[in-house]
Amino acid sequence: MIEREFLRGAGPVAVLKLLERTEMYGYQIVESLERRTDGVLALGQSTVYPMLYNLEAKGFIVARWDESTERSRKYYRLTANGKKRLATDSATWRRLITAMDALGLTRSIPAVGLTRWIPAVGLTRWIPAAGLTRWIPTAGLTRSIFARIQCGHLKVCA
Repeated sequence: MIEREFLRGAGPVAVLKLLERTEMYGYQIVESLERRTDGVLALGQSTVYPMLYNLEAKGFIVARWDESTERSRKYYRLTANGKKRLATDSATWRRLITAMDALGLTRSIPAVGLTRWIPAVGLTRWIPAAGLTRWIPTAGLTRSIFARIQCGHLKVCA
């Protein structure tokens, strides 16, 4: 189990990252955090809901009620300020992970067929596209990944 102090800064940025792609309701966020992080960010409802209220109060997310089904749900989505905050926090996490990697505390995996090592940590998943000069983002939050060349194209698997 990860100590509470380590999770304090990870929770809000993880929630913002989840909401980057689509809006979600509270319990869906709780479940996604646990499932996509293999239980590392199993924060529970009593932690996530106050976090959502805090992020909403700061203007990083907005909520709307959906009463079109039998069960009313409050859906959350990122605001423009939330997107900016996610970009800032993501850059901070990348710098932190790079620093920890330099100390040998994080695990990197080789990108097969590529000339560079890629981090096996979520918010830093940028790898060079084979034969291209630009970098492409890979999918996912915090699971280990591997890259391989398949049919002349880069394929990233979570």
